[in-house]
Amino acid sequence: MQTRTLACAAIGVATLSCSASAAIISFSQQNVWDAYTAYQALSVVTEDFNSIPGGFYSSGFSSSVGGVTWTATATGGLYAQSGLFSTNNPTSLSFSFAPGVQGVAGNFFGTDISFNPVPSLVQVTLADGNSSILFANSAADFIGFFSTGAAISGLTITAAGSGSVFPTVDNLYFAVPVPAPGAAALIGLAAMVCRRRRDVA
Repeated sequence: MQTRTLACAAIGVATLSCSASAAIISFSQQNVWDAYTAYQALSVVTEDFNSIPGGFYSSGFSSSVGGVTWTATATGGLYAQSGLFSTNNPTSLSFSFAPGVQGVAGNFFGTDISFNPVPSLVQVTLADGNSSILFANSAADFIGFFSTGAAISGLTITAAGSGSVFPTVDNLYFAVPVPAPGAAALIGLAAMVCRRRRDVA
């Protein structure tokens, strides 16, 4: 088994699964997911992983963007390189989100030990069991989900192909509520007060 530490080197809706009061909608085209998110009056927050230095990370690595804290876990640890986030071993990669989000999407694909995209079958499974599968062969391949009910709390990515394949994500996109105008004004006012206090001191 190879590990990265040793190497150091027409609408696009795929599925619709319903429960009694909610549905998970799966998307295969980013522009459709973006448009659907905007239609739901939500904004998109992007984790591009560019601020994470390349190298090995222990499982349970956390970061946050736009009010969403994400935690990544994988057996054997995690690995980042040049804005890509992956596993240190060819095993599944899981993310949890706090708070949960109404929509989540990303560029999901498989890579070899040197982070080169390789043809692979990629499955993204939400914490509630809903999933989508695609054949991916580039960093631009996309899967997205939207929940019309309970928030999405996490997902797991697996990738299978010839040889050792590492599940990798280039971007994670979160659909989150747009701050109310009053809340945005209060945030701006608080920033002005803090700035004024620093100027006076």
